Amino acid sequence: MQFLKDVFYFLFNILWGDLITIPLPGGDVLGISLLVLLLIPAGIYFTIRTRFLPIRLFPEMLRLSVEKGSKGNGGALSGMQALIVSTATRVGMGNMVGVVAALSVGGAGAVFWMWVAALIGMSTAFVEATLAQLHKEPDSLYGGTRGGPAYYIQHFFGSKKHRRSILAVLFALSGLLCWCGVSQVISNSVTSAFHNAFDIPPIATTVILVALAAVIVLRKNASVKVLDIMVPIMAAFYFCIAVFVIVKNAALLPDVFQRIFSEAFGLRQIAGGGFGAALMNGVKRGLFSNEAGSGSAPCAAAEADVSHPAKSGLFQAFGVFIDTIIICSCTAFIVLLAPAEALEGLSGMELLQGAMFHHFGYAGVIFIAIVLFLFCFSTFIGILYYARSNVAFVFGDRWGAQIAYKILALAMLFIGGLAAYTFVWDLGDFGVGLMTVFNMVAILPFGGEAIRSLNEYTALRKAAKDSK
Repeated sequence: MQFLKDVFYFLFNILWGDLITIPLPGGDVLGISLLVLLLIPAGIYFTIRTRFLPIRLFPEMLRLSVEKGSKGNGGALSGMQALIVSTATRVGMGNMVGVVAALSVGGAGAVFWMWVAALIGMSTAFVEATLAQLHKEPDSLYGGTRGGPAYYIQHFFGSKKHRRSILAVLFALSGLLCWCGVSQVISNSVTSAFHNAFDIPPIATTVILVALAAVIVLRKNASVKVLDIMVPIMAAFYFCIAVFVIVKNAALLPDVFQRIFSEAFGLRQIAGGGFGAALMNGVKRGLFSNEAGSGSAPCAAAEADVSHPAKSGLFQAFGVFIDTIIICSCTAFIVLLAPAEALEGLSGMELLQGAMFHHFGYAGVIFIAIVLFLFCFSTFIGILYYARSNVAFVFGDRWGAQIAYKILALAMLFIGGLAAYTFVWDLGDFGVGLMTVFNMVAILPFGGEAIRSLNEYTALRKAAKDSK
C-alpha cells in the first residue's frame, strides 16, 4: 500500500510540482509545473491561431449572450444554458479561497497575471468546446446530445472498429476521479464556513447539504432547471456587493491599481524575491479557476443546441471571462480595498471574511458563508451534470451506472463534510491534472478543426451583415 502511495505522489508531483525552476535576481526562483508548461504555451498558440479571439470577437460573445436562440429541444441545452452549467462549476470556492491564497503568496501583482492567464485561456476554452460540439452524439438516456473530450479523443485516436481508445477511457476515468475528490472539498469548505459564521455543527450542515443535493441530482433533469435560476442570481449578487465596495472606496482605487501593476512588473518585486510568486500564483489561479484546457466545460458545451458549433465555443470563452476577469476580480478588490491592519495575521478564508468584516461588519462574515455555500452547491450540481457523459462513455447507456456514480459522489460529499481527508483531496487534484494532460494531447494537434469552424462562422456572419 505504501508503495502505491509513493508512486501516486511521485506522479502527483510531476503534474503539480516545479518541473522547471528558473533562478531570478534577488534570490527568487520561478517554478513552473507541467500543467502550466502545457496550458500557457497552448493558450498563446490558440490565441494566435484564432487571430486574438478574446479581443477580436468579444463583441460577438456579448451579442450571443443576449441573442434569442433555441431553448433546447428534447433534453438538449441552449447555448446560454450550457454557459450557465459551465459557469456553475467554474465559479466555486476557487474564486474566493483560491484568489485569497494567490494574493497571500504572490501579493497584488498576482491579480494582473490572473487576468493575463484568463485572456489566454479564453482561446483554449473556445477550441475544446467547439471540438465537443463537432463530435457530440445522441444521448439515449437523458435526451438531446452528449460529448466532451472522451468523445473527440475517441474520434481522433480510436480504431475504425469502434474499440474504445485507451486515452479516451483514461480521460473519462480521470474526470470521475477528480469530481469525487472535489465533492469532499466542497462539503468541507461549506461546513467550515458555517461553523465559523454561525457555530453550526458540521454534521447538521452536512446532512442538509447532502439532502438538498440528492433531491436535485437523483431526479432525471432537475439540475439545469436549478442552475438556470441559481447561478445568475448568486453571481450577480456577489458582483453587486463587490461593485458597492469598489464605489464606496473609489478614492483608494488608484493606489490599488498602482499596487497591482507595480507588483506585477516592479523591479522591487524582482529584487526582493516576489516576482516569481506573483507571476506563478496569478497564472495558476487564472488557469485552474476557469478550467480552460482541463476538459470539464466541453461536457456541457457538447449538449448545447446551437445553430453553429463555433457558437458553443464562443459561449465557453465568455464563461472564462465571467469566471476570472469578473468574479475572481471581485474577490481580489474586496481584499485589496481593506486596510492592511484589518487583515494582519489572517490567511485563507479568514482573510476574505476579515475584509468583509471591515466593509460590512459581522453581516459581511455571514454573507461570505452564504455565498460560499451557493458557489459550492452549484459546483456540485454542475460536476455531476458533467459526469453523465463520462459515465456513459465508460459504462454505456446504463441507468444503474449513472445512479451508482451519483450515490458515490453524494457519499463523498457526506464524508467530506465531517472530516478533511487530504489524500482524497489530492486524488481530486491528480484527476484534474490527468484530465488536462489527456485533453491537451488531443486539442493541440487537432485544434485546427475548431479553427476552421471559427473561420466558417465568421465568414457566415460577415456575409449576413453584408446582405443587409
